[in-house]
Order: sequence, then C-alpha cells, then structure tokens
Amino acid sequence: MPKYQYTALDLDNNKIMSIVDVRDEEDFRRFMRSQNLVPVKVKVLEQKSVYYKLKPNEVAEFSRQMAGMLSSGITAVRAMEILKDRDFKPKLLAVYENLHRDLQKGRTVSEAMQMQGDAFPPLFINMYASGEASGQMEQVAFKMAEHYEKEHRLNGKIKSATRYPKILGVVTLGVVLLIFLVVLPEFFTSLGDMELPGITKVMVAFSDFLRARWYFVLLGILVLVAGIARLKSLRAVAPKYDRMKMRFPLVGKLLRIIYTARFARTLSTLYSSGVSMLQSLEITGKIINNKYIEGQFGALIKDVRNGEPLSAAVRKVDGFDTKLANTIMIGEEAGRLDSMLTSTADSFDYEAEMATGKLVQMMEPIMLIVIAIVILLIMLSVMSPMMGIYSDPSRITGM
Repeated sequence: MPKYQYTALDLDNNKIMSIVDVRDEEDFRRFMRSQNLVPVKVKVLEQKSVYYKLKPNEVAEFSRQMAGMLSSGITAVRAMEILKDRDFKPKLLAVYENLHRDLQKGRTVSEAMQMQGDAFPPLFINMYASGEASGQMEQVAFKMAEHYEKEHRLNGKIKSATRYPKILGVVTLGVVLLIFLVVLPEFFTSLGDMELPGITKVMVAFSDFLRARWYFVLLGILVLVAGIARLKSLRAVAPKYDRMKMRFPLVGKLLRIIYTARFARTLSTLYSSGVSMLQSLEITGKIINNKYIEGQFGALIKDVRNGEPLSAAVRKVDGFDTKLANTIMIGEEAGRLDSMLTSTADSFDYEAEMATGKLVQMMEPIMLIVIAIVILLIMLSVMSPMMGIYSDPSRITGM
C-alpha cells in the first residue's frame, strides 16, 4: 500500500503536513475530500522492505541521541554516521545504515525514516516532519525522546505486573498435562477392570483422548490462535473486536484508561510543539491502537473543524474515560489546554499503573480458584475408586 506525503490547506487556511496510507491515487483524493483539505504538495514515497520495528525504548534512545547532536550543531547526516558506527544488534544497525544512505541522497530525516517501512512509528515521523518545517528539530527530538520513554515505562510496568499470572498459568497448564498424560494413566491402569465412578470415567476418557490425539489438540489450538489473529486483522472485524475488548469485565476499564492516557499524551506532545489541533487529532487517531476508537476520529475532527470545543467533541467518543472531556474543558476555559493535556496524560499514566496492579490482584485469586477446582476434580477421580476399594474390596476383578 503506497504512502502519500502531503502538504495541504484546511478550511481555515492552516497548513497541514502529514503522511497517509491509501490504496491508490483515487483513494487519496477521497481522503482529502473527506478531511476538507486542499492539497498543495503531494509526494508518493517509495516503499522498502521492513528491516526492523523499533521498540519504544529504542525510538527514545535514537531521538535523544539525535537531539543531543543536533543541538551541538552536528548535521543530521553526520549524526547518523556517528550513530551507525556504534554497537547495535544487526537488525537495528541495518535500519541506521539505510537511514544514513537515504540522508546522503538529500532526503530529510522524516522522509528517510518513512523510507524504512514500519521501522519508525507514524507519530515519530510526523513530528520530525513538523520540526523540519518549523526549524525546531532539536526541541521536537527531545520531546519525542521524553514521549517514548514514558510509553516504554508504562508498557514495562504493565508487562511486569502481568508476568506473574502468565507464569502461574503456564506452570499450572504444564502440571495438569503431566498429571493427565503420565500420572493418572498409571494409576487408572492399576485399577484393572473394576467399576469406576462417573467422575473417574470422565477423567479416564479425557486422559486417553489426550494421550492418543494430543497432536489434534495441539493443531486445533494453533488453528484457533491463527484464525483469531487473522480475523482481528480484517478491516471489517477489527473495530468490532476492539470494541468488544473494552466491554470485557475488569480488562475493559484498564484498556479505556490506557487508550485515554495514550490520546492525552500524544495530543499534548503534538499540540505543544506547534502542530495545529486538526492535524494533531488526525495523527493521534492513528496511534491509539484501537480501530473502533480510530473509526470515530473522522466525526471528532469534523466537529472540531466546525467550531465545536474539543471537550464536547471528545465527550462523544466511545472508549475514553469520562474524566478526559472534563479536564480538557477546564484547560479550554483557563486557556492552558497544552499544559492541561500534559498533566492529564501523567494522571492517566498513573491510573493505568494502579488499574494494572488491581487487575493482577484480582486475577491471582481467580486463577487460584480455577487451579483448586482442577485439583479437586483430579482428587475426586482418584479418591472415589480408592474409597470404593476400601469399602468393598470385592469390586476389584479377581478378588
């Protein structure tokens, strides 16, 4: 899918620069009409194979080093020449080397980053393009470093908080499989032809099925996972799936807070850097990482373009915490929208950490209850025939 880099004018004659993925030129024209934009300059960017998709901490490190060298008067080409000579893993080094080659051909930093496929996030590229246009590359680079450091810290805390339940789940599954595939078959064989209770018959049948058809079970799980992943990627299904995620008990609230924090932090970074509100919203909608919410940004941008306050327009978006619209309204009334967005983003980052901790605290007893139920069923299946033997030894064939 080609990428179009454009400079356009909106209805208020504000200049907007961005990059959009569309199928073809006609699709690009439809996009421009839907956004009420008049193109001034359009460039179709060449596409290269993706070498590597940088993680948030790698994006932050790249931006901080670029900011330091640019502020020292070093050119972007020379800065990349210095960066690529450092000790990086091969995939990341390939991105840097290719970036350096594109800069040597006379491309701008944002154009060179865009040439690397999905290596750099869209927000990052658009912010660098704005910095190049405004002559504030150093300030933008520092802002991006701070932005992605916060993103990395939040992601790290969420992963750390969910690590224990994941490990507990994997260990439990492994122990249960060991019991059903090794321990129980040996025990059931020792019972001979005695009449077994109902629960024991069920366990015997399940154990026999796993031993004889384990590859079907494994194949079924892989097909199910691959099928779900494929469905989630379909344009018609993705918004419905992302909407459903936000309706899940416990998890839904956490996701809403994370999406709200991401929206506030990104919009704050863009708007405080001098990017127009309409362009900031356009870029922010693409990095929410929720197709259902992203699909509502067309109406959101239209409302803002028609003069509706941002707070009122955001209130209509299904997927954000209700606190967001209220804090934006306060910022609008006080004339400090950029600083209010920054403090709101920090607040929601903290709430996301707290919500993650609470979710893990609630998941642990639920998982322990599930484990206890599985163990109880296994014990009943084992103890029931044993109790039958003690009460009536003649039930064993041959006794």
